[in-house]
Amino acid sequence: MTSRYSQLQAPGRWRARTSALALALLLAGCQAGAAAPTAAPPEPTAVTAPTPTKAAVARQPIAGGPTLLRDGIALRKVADVEGGSIRLARSPADGNLYILNAAQGLYRVTLGPPGAVAKLAESTAIFTDAVPSGMAFAPDGALFVVGNRKAGTTRTQALVRKGTPGGGGFSWQTFAATGSYPLSNTPFDHLFNGIAVSPDGKYVFLNSGSRTDHGEVEANGAAFPNTREVPVTSAIFRLPADASNLRLPNNEQALQPYLFADGTRNSYDLEFAPNGDLFAGDNGPDADYPDELNWLREGRHYGFPWRFGSQDNPQQLASYDASKDKRLQPDFTAVQIGAYRNDPTFPKPPGAFTDPVVNHGPAAVQFRSDDGQAHDAAKEGTTLTTFTPHRSPLGLVFATDPKLPESLRGSGDTLSAFMLSWGAAGGTLTDKGQDLLHLTLTKAGDNYSATAEQIARDFKNPIDAVMIENRLYVLEFSNNSALWELTFT
Repeated sequence: MTSRYSQLQAPGRWRARTSALALALLLAGCQAGAAAPTAAPPEPTAVTAPTPTKAAVARQPIAGGPTLLRDGIALRKVADVEGGSIRLARSPADGNLYILNAAQGLYRVTLGPPGAVAKLAESTAIFTDAVPSGMAFAPDGALFVVGNRKAGTTRTQALVRKGTPGGGGFSWQTFAATGSYPLSNTPFDHLFNGIAVSPDGKYVFLNSGSRTDHGEVEANGAAFPNTREVPVTSAIFRLPADASNLRLPNNEQALQPYLFADGTRNSYDLEFAPNGDLFAGDNGPDADYPDELNWLREGRHYGFPWRFGSQDNPQQLASYDASKDKRLQPDFTAVQIGAYRNDPTFPKPPGAFTDPVVNHGPAAVQFRSDDGQAHDAAKEGTTLTTFTPHRSPLGLVFATDPKLPESLRGSGDTLSAFMLSWGAAGGTLTDKGQDLLHLTLTKAGDNYSATAEQIARDFKNPIDAVMIENRLYVLEFSNNSALWELTFT
């Protein structure tokens, strides 16, 4: 894989150009191996849409709780939780579940029954002045927590703290920290969040979200002229788990030893499958392009900001006219502030891209075509890469336990997984998410394909999940939220 967007380094990725001549030379240098974008997406492949394993009989066993859409599920509310809870993880050392709340801190869960949630540490005990955004346990019980803090008025910095268990809690030290980098001062500052530790405990994988919606210039007023993405954003980094005080400067060359995968917009939730493959959902832009599920592999580029799903970002086209773009909806921020516009300096693609997992449905496969019409891929015998726009896929867990029904277990080259949807923030597509999908993932050539069945709906912005044997624990984000237990029999 070639250097990350090296054709636009001055000195950081996509930073201000030093001269027109340099720009011309750099753009020319990126053409090799890059497919020219086209205005229309490739035609979807005709398929026979799968049907759910069991008839969906909607029932709501607990008032105000989720609606179950499959027989053989028992529902229990483990506990009420604070609004703003963002992460749920299980310690391999003590077997307990832990909840991370961005404002309140770290909680330990007693599953019971009866269930209970008790505060273990304030956020300020983990970070002095950063806001927590992600956490993951290592096989030895060490806890890695991601946070972000302002660095002055226009910049931000990410920190990762490592907690060593002992004495009923954790002792904390700094594992890694980025250099400061430019904020866009928009909702598109996705910051650092998703984190996972490899099954062998040797590496920590860390997501850095984008600072733009779709690769547009975000100058933060006049603070950062002509700045799009920078070296430390929109990528997955791999760090040695035994590091201490590791520095990740906002510099392309210095980051190269740690760069695992590129071109991800916001892979908020990273998860290893039982076979060791690393997966992550990815949130799409403020336009009706698919959200994604990606099989993340070293050295691959996943398309951002040139491609969403398998469709090209039209802003890279010289002929782009936002007033004629039927995928733009007026209730999204990027549309309201005019971020979709003719953009003659939009960078050229750096090379070949890896497409997301293909979704055969029947669930989560709504899309909008170039003419603005809404479609359901499964009903029309086509596929989508991967999910209905704006669902915000996260909370991915894999299912293998023999206590699970056979239809919900993986076997051989087939993986079984559950995935949540935080829910659509806007738009007119009727699939708004806030539900639970069961995914069957099958290797297909150089990628996976999936079927998706809706298992439950009407959660309150579900944000994370943990699987223990045949019990799935689902954490909600909104006010008056809960931690739910779904037992599959």
